Amino acid sequence: QVQLVESGGGLVQAGGSLRLSCAASGRTFSSSTVGWFRQAPGKEREFVAAINWSDRTTYYADSVKGRFTISRDNAKNTVYLQMNNLKAEDTAVYYCAVRVGYLTTPQSKADYTYWGQGTQVTVSS
Repeated sequence: QVQLVESGGGLVQAGGSLRLSCAASGRTFSSSTVGWFRQAPGKEREFVAAINWSDRTTYYADSVKGRFTISRDNAKNTVYLQMNNLKAEDTAVYYCAVRVGYLTTPQSKADYTYWGQGTQVTVSS
Protein backbone atom coordinates (compact mmCIF):
# COMPACT_ATOMS: atom_id res chain seq x y z
CA GLN A 1 0.00 0.00 0.00
CA VAL A 2 1.19 3.47 -0.86
CA GLN A 3 0.44 6.55 1.19
CA LEU A 4 0.86 9.96 -0.40
CA VAL A 5 0.98 13.15 1.61
CA GLU A 6 0.78 16.52 -0.07
CA SER A 7 1.89 19.74 1.57
CA GLY A 8 2.76 23.30 0.69
CA GLY A 9 -0.64 24.69 -0.21
CA GLY A 10 -1.90 28.00 1.07
CA LEU A 11 -3.12 31.46 0.25
CA VAL A 12 -1.06 33.59 -2.11
CA GLN A 13 -1.60 36.73 -4.12
CA ALA A 14 -1.78 36.63 -7.88
CA GLY A 15 1.73 36.64 -9.32
CA GLY A 16 3.12 34.83 -6.32
CA SER A 17 4.63 31.37 -5.96
CA LEU A 18 4.10 28.19 -4.01
CA ARG A 19 5.87 24.85 -3.95
CA LEU A 20 3.83 21.74 -3.35
CA SER A 21 5.38 18.52 -2.11
CA CYS A 22 4.18 14.96 -2.44
CA ALA A 23 5.91 12.46 -0.18
CA ALA A 24 5.36 8.74 -0.52
CA SER A 25 5.54 5.99 2.05
CA GLY A 26 4.98 2.30 1.63
CA ARG A 27 7.02 2.04 -1.54
CA THR A 28 9.38 4.14 -3.57
CA PHE A 29 8.42 6.08 -6.66
CA SER A 30 10.87 4.13 -8.80
CA SER A 31 9.34 2.72 -11.97
CA SER A 32 6.32 4.99 -11.45
CA THR A 33 4.66 7.95 -13.00
CA VAL A 34 3.69 10.67 -10.54
CA GLY A 35 1.09 13.20 -11.51
CA TRP A 36 -0.43 16.36 -10.10
CA PHE A 37 -4.10 17.04 -10.66
CA ARG A 38 -6.36 19.79 -9.40
CA GLN A 39 -10.03 20.25 -8.78
CA ALA A 40 -11.78 23.57 -8.46
CA PRO A 41 -15.26 23.84 -6.91
CA GLY A 42 -17.91 22.57 -9.29
CA LYS A 43 -15.36 21.38 -11.84
CA GLU A 44 -13.87 18.08 -12.89
CA ARG A 45 -10.48 17.02 -11.59
CA GLU A 46 -7.96 17.99 -14.24
CA PHE A 47 -4.41 17.11 -15.13
CA VAL A 48 -1.70 19.60 -14.24
CA ALA A 49 1.68 17.90 -14.62
CA ALA A 50 3.41 14.54 -14.44
CA ILE A 51 6.88 13.08 -14.27
CA ASN A 52 8.18 9.65 -15.11
CA TRP A 53 10.45 8.70 -12.26
CA SER A 54 12.91 6.62 -14.26
CA ASP A 55 13.94 9.16 -16.89
CA ARG A 56 12.42 12.40 -15.54
CA THR A 57 10.31 12.95 -18.63
CA THR A 58 7.81 15.66 -17.77
CA TYR A 59 4.39 16.61 -19.07
CA TYR A 60 2.32 19.73 -18.50
CA ALA A 61 -1.15 20.98 -19.16
CA ASP A 62 -1.15 23.88 -21.58
CA SER A 63 -2.62 26.14 -18.92
CA VAL A 64 0.45 25.82 -16.69
CA LYS A 65 3.30 25.48 -19.19
CA GLY A 66 6.03 27.98 -18.52
CA ARG A 67 4.73 28.69 -15.01
CA PHE A 68 4.80 25.32 -13.21
CA THR A 69 7.70 22.89 -12.89
CA ILE A 70 7.49 19.31 -11.68
CA SER A 71 10.59 17.68 -10.27
CA ARG A 72 11.63 14.81 -8.07
CA ASP A 73 14.05 14.10 -5.25
CA ASN A 74 15.07 10.47 -5.30
CA ALA A 75 16.66 10.52 -1.85
CA LYS A 76 13.53 11.94 -0.26
CA ASN A 77 11.10 9.94 -2.38
CA THR A 78 9.30 13.20 -2.98
CA VAL A 79 7.85 14.98 -5.99
CA TYR A 80 7.54 18.75 -6.11
CA LEU A 81 5.37 21.14 -8.06
CA GLN A 82 6.87 24.60 -8.22
CA MET A 83 4.14 27.05 -9.15
CA ASN A 84 5.13 30.54 -10.25
CA ASN A 85 3.14 33.51 -11.52
CA LEU A 86 0.01 32.09 -9.97
CA LYS A 87 -3.35 33.23 -11.25
CA ALA A 88 -6.78 33.27 -9.67
CA GLU A 89 -7.81 30.45 -11.98
CA ASP A 90 -5.16 28.22 -10.39
CA THR A 91 -7.26 28.13 -7.22
CA ALA A 92 -8.13 24.50 -6.51
CA VAL A 93 -7.39 21.49 -4.36
CA TYR A 94 -4.21 19.93 -5.70
CA TYR A 95 -3.73 16.17 -5.58
CA CYS A 96 -0.76 14.00 -6.31
CA ALA A 97 -1.25 10.56 -7.73
CA VAL A 98 0.89 7.57 -8.59
CA ARG A 99 0.74 5.00 -11.31
CA VAL A 100 3.11 2.06 -10.99
CA GLY A 101 4.59 1.90 -14.44
CA TYR A 102 5.70 4.23 -17.18
CA LEU A 103 3.00 6.34 -18.78
CA THR A 104 3.54 8.05 -22.12
CA THR A 105 0.13 9.72 -21.91
CA PRO A 106 -0.24 10.56 -18.21
CA GLN A 107 -3.12 12.99 -18.51
CA SER A 108 -5.93 10.62 -17.58
CA LYS A 109 -6.78 10.37 -13.90
CA ALA A 110 -8.21 6.91 -14.52
CA ASP A 111 -4.67 5.59 -15.06
CA TYR A 112 -3.55 6.39 -11.52
CA THR A 113 -3.86 3.96 -8.65
CA TYR A 114 -2.90 5.91 -5.54
CA TRP A 115 -4.03 9.39 -4.54
CA GLY A 116 -3.16 11.80 -1.79
CA GLN A 117 -5.67 13.68 0.31
CA GLY A 118 -5.12 16.99 -1.46
CA THR A 119 -3.86 20.41 -0.48
CA GLN A 120 -5.73 23.66 -0.99
CA VAL A 121 -4.22 26.40 -3.13
CA THR A 122 -6.01 29.74 -3.10
CA VAL A 123 -4.84 32.61 -5.28
CA SER A 124 -6.30 36.01 -4.53
CA SER A 125 -6.60 38.54 -7.31
